[in-house]
Amino acid sequence: MQGLLNHAWIAAHIPHQGSMCLLDCVVRWDAQGVLCSATSHRAADHPLRAEGQLGIAAGIEYAAQAMAVHGVLLAADGAPLGVGYLTSVRDVRLYAMRLDDQAETLQVQAQRLSGDDRLILYRFDVRAGERMLIEGRASVVLDAGAVA
Repeated sequence: MQGLLNHAWIAAHIPHQGSMCLLDCVVRWDAQGVLCSATSHRAADHPLRAEGQLGIAAGIEYAAQAMAVHGVLLAADGAPLGVGYLTSVRDVRLYAMRLDDQAETLQVQAQRLSGDDRLILYRFDVRAGERMLIEGRASVVLDAGAVA
């Protein structure tokens, strides 16, 4: 199944469509986390570019999409996932100014730290090769409509 987890598979399984689907493929995954790769940070028409640049904070969106992919992979029994919302990011550390000037493929990792059926806490990082670009923690609420 790993070989089938390319951009088309990701786009078919997460809400992010068109050029907003930022990930190219799932490199590996297990119950605790996922590693994805991406080259979209170099696209001249990247939807998150501002003033001709893709700022490093856009790495949080890459990580959020990896978290969404992980959620889909964990729901392998076909159970529908509710809409997930990124509710907070904490302890974010930025080690670069921009993503678009990174020549190497991005490696986007999300590790599940804790959670239940409604709330999940992830640790994430985005690297270009061996260089750490951004890292932090994020909380995701699943099926937020049911929580209200």
